[in-house]
This record gives sequence, structure tokens and C-alpha cells, in this order.
Amino acid sequence: MAGDELTLDGEGRVVPLDGAAAPPPTDAGAADPAESDADLRRRVETLRGRLRWLGRVNPEAAGEYEGIRARHEELTSQIEDLEGAERRMLAAEAELAALIQDRFATACRRVDEEFQRYFQLMFRGGSARLRLSDEEDPETSGLELEAQPPGKRVDDLAMLSGGERALTAIALLFALLEVRPAPFCVLDEVDAALDEANVGRFVGALKALAERMQFVVITHNRRTIEQADSIYGITMGEDSVSRVLSVRLADLELDD
Repeated sequence: MAGDELTLDGEGRVVPLDGAAAPPPTDAGAADPAESDADLRRRVETLRGRLRWLGRVNPEAAGEYEGIRARHEELTSQIEDLEGAERRMLAAEAELAALIQDRFATACRRVDEEFQRYFQLMFRGGSARLRLSDEEDPETSGLELEAQPPGKRVDDLAMLSGGERALTAIALLFALLEVRPAPFCVLDEVDAALDEANVGRFVGALKALAERMQFVVITHNRRTIEQADSIYGITMGEDSVSRVLSVRLADLELDD
């Protein structure tokens, strides 16, 4: 009787290891009247060997296959949804980056225009400019400030006097507020380094902006205080206790 070990012949059929060729699959179940008992037994053993080669039959295989197939289709659908969401997010990111870059460039251009206007207003002439240090990469670029007071050639802002640097900073601040107004703004001794004429120009620009926003100005300059609507001061009495004094100029009856 043939052994249990099997192999494949040259035509890819399962045969016993002793080299006897297995009959074609289409004739496996048909008995030839001319075959001997030995041939029949050999055929039976061959078929049994082929069954052993296939292994045990799992009656739940069809159901397991359907479950795995459904799970595969579900995961495939989820992957497609995630890939679609990723594409949409990347497209939105690119669109947002382009929008931010465009608005940033527009804001820089407007601030530069207002800075030039306020600079010429404060200095009664001259030229100034605010520009990106790297216009090719605005996201990581810094800002460069150029200021040329009238009749003076300046290669570095450090060459400006204290009053000129203060006026330049005020012009830049007012330009920013002109482009992007704030509910209120606190100015702390910004006029300390200004002379009488420059204080007048500072106060004039400040009053124009004050029509659209509120300013809290900390100052000791008399001309700046005169333009305020309300004045708050700190005083100390004989008991060494600090007191807050407030005056609303609109409520005072002043002689012409």
C-alpha cells in the first residue's frame, strides 16, 4: 500500500512519493472496468492523499470569509475617507497659507504707506519706509525700518537723536493704529524726549486718532495735558496717604 507522503509530478499533479502518477482529476471518480484491484486501491490511496494534502475542511470557512471580506471593505472605505480628508486638509492649508500671505503683504503695504505719511507729518518732510527683509519668504522674514529726517542723511537709526527716534516710533505706532485700530491705547511718557514744536505735532496727530479710539496718556508735558478730556493725578496729603484726583475738563466753566 502506498505511503502517506505525497509530491507533485511534472504536470503539477499530487502523486505518492514512490513516483506513481496520480490520474487526471477529471477521471478521479470514474472506475475503468479494465483496472485491476491493485490499480483501484492505488487510486483510492491517491485520492486519500490528496484529501490529506488539502487538510481538514472547515465548515465555518464560508462565514469567516464573508466576515473578513466585509471587514476588509469597511477598512478600505475608511482608508479612502481618510485619504480624501487628508487631501482636503492639505488643500485648505495651502489656501489658508496663500490667504495669510496675501493679507500680510497687504497689511505691510498699508502700514508702510501710513508710516510714511505720519513720518512726514511729524518731521515736516523727510522720507521713511517699512519693508520686509526677505520678500521671497514673508513668513519668516523680519521688518526693516528706514528713516531719513529732512536735511539729514542717516544710515542707521542709532544715528538719530533721542527726539528723532521718539518721533519715528510714534509715527510707526500711529501707522499701526491707523491700519488696525484698537479699542484703547496706553501711551507712557512717549513725549518725554520731544521739544515744544514736536509735542504740538504729536498732540495734533493724537487728537485726530482719538476721534476713533480712546487713549490713556501718561505724561508730565503741559501741552499734552491741555488736550486731554479728563485728567487723573496722584497726590499725597499731610497724612502721607496717596489720593487720586480727577478732573473732567468738559465740566469746568473756564473763561475764554
